[in-house]
Amino acid sequence: MSSVYRTHTCGQLRPEHVGQQARLSGWVQRKRDHGNLLFIDLRDHYGVTQVVVDAGSPVFKTAEAVRNESVITVSGKVVARDAATVNPRLATGAVELDAAEMTVQSMADPLPIPVYQENDTTPEELRLKYRFLDLRKDKLHKNIVLRSQVISSLRRRMIEQGFIEFQTPILTADSPEGARSYVVPSRLHPGKFYALPQAPQMFKQLLMVSGFDRYFQIAPCFRDEDARADRAPGEFYQLDFEMSFVTQEDVFAAIEPVLGGVFGEFAAFGRESPRKVTPFPFPRIPYAEALLTYGTDKPDLRNPLRIVDAGEVFAGSDFKVFAGIV
Repeated sequence: MSSVYRTHTCGQLRPEHVGQQARLSGWVQRKRDHGNLLFIDLRDHYGVTQVVVDAGSPVFKTAEAVRNESVITVSGKVVARDAATVNPRLATGAVELDAAEMTVQSMADPLPIPVYQENDTTPEELRLKYRFLDLRKDKLHKNIVLRSQVISSLRRRMIEQGFIEFQTPILTADSPEGARSYVVPSRLHPGKFYALPQAPQMFKQLLMVSGFDRYFQIAPCFRDEDARADRAPGEFYQLDFEMSFVTQEDVFAAIEPVLGGVFGEFAAFGRESPRKVTPFPFPRIPYAEALLTYGTDKPDLRNPLRIVDAGEVFAGSDFKVFAGIV
């Protein structure tokens, strides 16, 4: 990895690197001035390393002037921390970098929103306006990485099940689906429009009748509809698949290991102890039973709200509303 900007990442240094020279580049997450010593938490995609600058160092004035979220390159010697100052919450918490050289690659202006702050209450409108800063926050950064890892896991497991990945067209003709389509005017054909796909339904069926047998795609879907609790407005991605010459049981047998495996793989994300994942084959509830018991075809069994006949409890009641119903 050695380059003019870094020899290691900010999440890489360990006790075995003590005594070595290292060069790091990243963002100034926070500074702590202890008088004769200045500490900088330097962050990049991979982690955080503590940089220490002595008051007698030629780079002390530079370090003192740098603002949070500025981009700097620091060179120096990796040293072991005292036992009392080891930070077990950091992968690099046993060492620090004693700065000998420092270059400010980009000095940050005063921040419009906080980046490193516990119990952040920044309004959503500001967070979206300054999204490039918002995405530097640890939680959001990890969520973006998680999304990539989940997609990679889905892709790997679908291929292991014998599926072939396809990329279907985005500019297509309108088709009857469950929502309104987004339309795109054609420059070459004035007065005519393309439609963005609400789902790759037509294309995957075309692939089946063409003899490809098992199709899947991490598919972008575009629907001109309001937001839902589990879906962003306008567009979302879904695991889309199709199979030939199969029964319903065959479909369940192919997809349950994929979904169960993904949830099991990431069950410990953001937690000290992993979430409990239902083993497959998953429990099945007949449609009629789901509506009769829960009043919906997609009940949340983590907190099941059951419909119960309470007629016997209110039989003979003097309350007219209950008496009329019972």
